[in-house]
Amino acid sequence: MSHGTRDRLTIDQQRARHAWRAVESLPVDSEEADDYAREAKKLPVRIITSGLGQALAFVNAKKAKKQGLAKLEEHLTDWAKQRLEVAFPDNKTLLDVIVHNDSDFLRRATEEMLAYLVWLNRFTEAKGLPKKGEQD
Repeated sequence: MSHGTRDRLTIDQQRARHAWRAVESLPVDSEEADDYAREAKKLPVRIITSGLGQALAFVNAKKAKKQGLAKLEEHLTDWAKQRLEVAFPDNKTLLDVIVHNDSDFLRRATEEMLAYLVWLNRFTEAKGLPKKGEQD
């Protein structure tokens, strides 16, 4: 996509495009995709109840046990890099950047991640994820 095309898309279209590509990148019929979908579905509630920082800290703490969480963190960070106007030092996640920024950034990041997760969850559902286990 050229830079000009991106400028003609609404922010919601940009979110949808990024989320679709994220879901499409998941391995088909895998535990990773199932974990990703399950945890993505729970994340908005975690963000609303505990805050974005705590929700991302949970993801970070559990990602070693659930491959899907590492991918979810990667996709959220990638979208934040594109959308939020703040520097991301090399190999730093959204959580790292939240910890080192002000409350205005945290508010903007929270709003953006909640909006992005709407699309991410729509697309995981459209793909029939999670396929294994409870769909909560």
